[in-house]
Amino acid sequence: MELTIQSECAGVDWREVAAILRSVGMGVLTPELHQKAFVASYATVFIYHGVRLVGFGRAIADGVHQAAFYDCAVANDHQGLGIGRKIVEHLLTQVEGCNVILFATPGKEGFYQHLGLSRMKTGMALFLQKEVMRERGFID
Repeated sequence: MELTIQSECAGVDWREVAAILRSVGMGVLTPELHQKAFVASYATVFIYHGVRLVGFGRAIADGVHQAAFYDCAVANDHQGLGIGRKIVEHLLTQVEGCNVILFATPGKEGFYQHLGLSRMKTGMALFLQKEVMRERGFID
């Protein structure tokens, strides 16, 4: 499978980003808001299979000590092919030397543990849609 990795936001179909996030149970924003979030990020990665967008992720960071990964997703029909690993590894090279945090979709923690991340014991969150996040298993 020939994959292309792109670090820039130019030419990205933001409707496809929103659709992939929604299909994997993550996204609830408009394509325009996803674009705004990715463009404002410290690092981004988009993976294409041919001309089709099949995965992506982004990092917010200070570039010195702290980073957080968000919106890491792979299209359902391309999961299990190593694309998620490529996304995380690409972002890790962009924030080298930083502590990295992320929150995983409940049930996907093992994927990130396989890549060297550890489960946090002290993570805290203040979500805008608190009840939705509680129902989805992100918070107690």
